[in-house]
Amino acid sequence: MLQDMTKKVKSEGERDEELFEKYMCYCKSGAGQLQMTIDAATTKIPQVESSIKEGESSQTQLKADLVQHKADRADAKAAIAAATAIRTKEAATYGQDSSDFKQNIAAMGKAIAALEKGATGFLQTSAASLVRKLSVEMDLSNIDRDVISSFLSQKASYAPQGGEITGILKQMLETMEGDLADCTKTEEEAKANFDALVSAKETEIAANTKAIELKTVREGEVAVEIVNMKEDLDDTSKALAEDQKFLADMQTTCKTRQAEYEVVVATRAEELTALSETIKLLNDDDALDLFKKTLPGSSFLQIKVTSKVLKNLALQALHTSKGKDSRLDLISLALRGKKVNFDKVVAMIDDMVALLGKEQKDDTNKKAYCESQLDKTDDQQKVLKQTISDLSKAIEDAQERIATLKEEIAALTKGIADLDKQVKEATETRQEENSQFTDNMANNNAAKELIGMAKNRMNKFYNPKMYKAPPKRELSEEERIAVNMGGTAPPTPAPGGIGGTGITGALLVQDAPAPPPEAVGAYKKKGEESTGVIAMMDLLTAEVDKEMQEFETDEKNAQEEYEQFMKDSADKRALDSASLADKESAKANTEGELDHLTGEKTGKEGESMAKAEEIAALHQECDWLMSNFESRVAARTGEIDSLKKAKAVLSGADFSLLQTRHAVHLHHF
Repeated sequence: MLQDMTKKVKSEGERDEELFEKYMCYCKSGAGQLQMTIDAATTKIPQVESSIKEGESSQTQLKADLVQHKADRADAKAAIAAATAIRTKEAATYGQDSSDFKQNIAAMGKAIAALEKGATGFLQTSAASLVRKLSVEMDLSNIDRDVISSFLSQKASYAPQGGEITGILKQMLETMEGDLADCTKTEEEAKANFDALVSAKETEIAANTKAIELKTVREGEVAVEIVNMKEDLDDTSKALAEDQKFLADMQTTCKTRQAEYEVVVATRAEELTALSETIKLLNDDDALDLFKKTLPGSSFLQIKVTSKVLKNLALQALHTSKGKDSRLDLISLALRGKKVNFDKVVAMIDDMVALLGKEQKDDTNKKAYCESQLDKTDDQQKVLKQTISDLSKAIEDAQERIATLKEEIAALTKGIADLDKQVKEATETRQEENSQFTDNMANNNAAKELIGMAKNRMNKFYNPKMYKAPPKRELSEEERIAVNMGGTAPPTPAPGGIGGTGITGALLVQDAPAPPPEAVGAYKKKGEESTGVIAMMDLLTAEVDKEMQEFETDEKNAQEEYEQFMKDSADKRALDSASLADKESAKANTEGELDHLTGEKTGKEGESMAKAEEIAALHQECDWLMSNFESRVAARTGEIDSLKKAKAVLSGADFSLLQTRHAVHLHHF
């Protein structure tokens, strides 16, 4: 029996060592995983806090940019309004001045025509009044002004004075025509400048409006990102606190289990020593001879009781584990003809001047158009490129957030799976411990009861006064009827159990040795030995009671630790599950945002390519004109000047006018 007890103690030691190693492996791996989660959260928190500060700084900058864009747009609108007011005044002034010039030119033309026809009564006409007025207002030489004043001061009977006055008036007419042309040119330039200014400001307004729209959207996105990051920070902080608490509880529990295991190992070693020494003692030949000689009736009882007590001492503790114009040649050819009609040539010159003027105007308009369109398309392309750049950055940010969320979701999913595994292992271990506790308590109760019966049996022999008789058997109704009718009660069935005592348990009993030979003489009771045996039984009972109290305390502590572990695990799982749901929702939202940004970027890139083709077409259409505009203006101006000089020569070469001028000169001589 003692050898079986020794084998059982060693077997339980091996089982306890396996359970202890399993629990320590759980402590090491669980603590390592928790520490990795804590380290990751400790590293992540300042990064998220930094990201929140960057997001808030970006949000502040976006708000400031929006204020500036709105102010710039308002300034551009105010500039257009101011330029429009100035342009309106300039247009009104030009309208009045050009009207005056045209009236004066028309009147001067009539006056010259009247003088050339030699009309009488000219000085009484309204044309003479206009000439008088213009002679005062226009910038003339003193000689010409005196000639006109002298002419206008004559009496009503006017006789034509020849071509001198007409020549002066023609010169005045030409001056007025030149002034009208200059005035018109200035008006056209002012109008072109106004159009260019308005175009530039409208482009600026459009760019600012686009920037406002984009940055307003971006500000909203940043605000959402900040809220998500703050929620993430809060979840991570809570998870960190929970993990730290869980780790602290685990470390405490693991230290307690290790200390308990050390006590169990020491106690088991002591028990094995006791068993070994007891076996050695009981197997000694001299001891056996002595028992046969001195305790012939009680040696079996003592050995039997001692074996049962030693087996009851084998109770276990609890354990868990991111060149020149060719058209001039035609006029030259006309002038080289033998019969020259100056009127036709002059008409050709006038037509040529008008044509050149129209070409110049077309070139000017085309140049203004090219400049305006190039500026406009270039500004639009810049806006598109900036938008694409902003979208690329937003896409990168979204991709980084998705990658981070995927990592965090994977970590949370793994953490929850590991936690569930730990809970399962802890539950299995708790069940094993509770089963062992139940067995131990059953065995201890059986041992106590058995020792009590053995003690009572010994008292019956050695101390009859302390003997307690078994309770009287209660007869059943049928049995009582049988007895009353003169029959006998049926025999009491054997109790069975250990040694026929009715006690069941995990204890084993060795077969009794052969009875000793019959002794000579009367049997003498060994009172002193029986007293020692009974005292030893009382001591064993007290030790069993003490051990049962320790089992109950260990079971209570193990159950409390298990319940605390289950509560901490449930709290951590609920927190991790909520955090996992938040991150999966944030990931889905960010993926939707990424799809939207990617589609918008693709659209903007298509617009940018189309705009680049438009700009290339404009350059192909406009570059030659833009680079040769000044030389064309200079060449055309030279041609017009040459044509005007030719016309002036032809006008002064008229035969009638030369004859008249010659007659005037003879008269003066």
